[in-house]
Amino acid sequence: MGDVRRLRVVAEAEDLILEVYRSTQNFPAEERYGLRAQLRSAAVSVGLNLAEGCGRMGDGDFRRSLSIARGSVGELELGLRVASRLGITDEAALEKVRPLVRRVGGMITMLIRRMG
Repeated sequence: MGDVRRLRVVAEAEDLILEVYRSTQNFPAEERYGLRAQLRSAAVSVGLNLAEGCGRMGDGDFRRSLSIARGSVGELELGLRVASRLGITDEAALEKVRPLVRRVGGMITMLIRRMG
């Protein structure tokens, strides 16, 4: 695929990672290895899978990496809803990250569709 820095979705995914880390920093201590860790892992997975796919040589590998990244976006979407329903973070923090999740997810979906 080529240079990871050329894809706008990678920069957006990097912003997503940072915002997920910020929005989960005040989760209760008992969530350190639970939902907080899972949300952070999913956010990192989005960005790293995009980067890995860009570094692969074939379109099939890139498509697979996009699919994995899209799956991690789904994890984030559900995890954020659960965090909200449990009341373990303030809504203002979640309102900053939700649009990023939607935007990155949409960009990945568009890339997948373009690849056929």
